[in-house]
Amino acid sequence: MDIRIIKDNKNSLLNRRELDFIVKYEGSTPSRNDVKNKLAAMLNAPLELLVIQRIKTEFGMQEAKGYAKLYEDAARMKEVELEFVLKRNAIPGAGTEGEEA
Repeated sequence: MDIRIIKDNKNSLLNRRELDFIVKYEGSTPSRNDVKNKLAAMLNAPLELLVIQRIKTEFGMQEAKGYAKLYEDAARMKEVELEFVLKRNAIPGAGTEGEEA
């Protein structure tokens, strides 16, 4: 899996960086967590402050386009992001979400 950042904007009002990226892969589409781990490693950023908003694959191609947001602090992230987006981006095994439903 190879990730290339095509647009990197600083949003000072919301204390975050907004990233458009392309993921090239072989085989099956990588999971959101795989992409998040690789992107956080590339940016040398904490995993818990990175939110992947969307990943869209194109039919018949081995690449996906995505949009992510990297916050400067967790308080601002929780204030701005919707609850379902935060649940979707929760780190597996962190134990913060109660999933006994």
